[in-house]
Amino acid sequence: MRLLGPILLLLVWEAASRLGLISPYTLAAPSTALATGYALIADGSLLPHLAASAARAYSGLALGVTAGVVLALLSGLTRSGEALIDGLVQVKRAVPTLALIPLAIIWLGIGEAMKVFLIFTAVLVPVYINTHAALRGIDIRHIELARTLRLTRWEFIRKVALPGALPGFFVSLRLAVALCWTALVVLELVNTQTGIGYLMNRARDWGQTDIIVVGILIYAALGLASDGVVRAVERRVLRYRRGLGA
Repeated sequence: MRLLGPILLLLVWEAASRLGLISPYTLAAPSTALATGYALIADGSLLPHLAASAARAYSGLALGVTAGVVLALLSGLTRSGEALIDGLVQVKRAVPTLALIPLAIIWLGIGEAMKVFLIFTAVLVPVYINTHAALRGIDIRHIELARTLRLTRWEFIRKVALPGALPGFFVSLRLAVALCWTALVVLELVNTQTGIGYLMNRARDWGQTDIIVVGILIYAALGLASDGVVRAVERRVLRYRRGLGA
């Protein structure tokens, strides 16, 4: 059912193209883009670019999620951690990731490290904020029970803090998955020779709207697929909540 909206949009888009309401020089029809995508796969030119984009996106995602969770735990479970960390993350939240591109180029050059770093910074903020909020929202009764049972700090984190923060963490993970791809779209326009963004940028110079649409559809498909994987894992991990609700 979640695919109904995107499928309906593609059908309307295809119909408008076939009726001549949308010029192929302005925007290629979905069927044309699919045929072009198949041709790019057949001649071996698409998959290396897709692999390069996926490596950048998921490297930044993994680093950002890990750092966001660690910082949220340090800030959410200790007063000193919150005093040191929360303000810095809020400052980063107010600064658009794209505004950091000039500095990142000076620091890291225009290679892969710069792109992964900027994806990392884009992903870190929502992971931290949602996980931190979930930690702060843990039921006080659970905290009091942990004190009564004299749980150690590590036992409290493992048995109370982490399970209590999971709902907020999965919300942040869905946001992070989307952000890693949206950030990548812009970053691959900066001095790259591989990646879906590079293909789209080169196609723009030649007016090849079909290749541009192929790139858009790939980003959309990867975003939907990644979100679907996160939702499936979330349903499995948090199935106890449905049991409690029943």
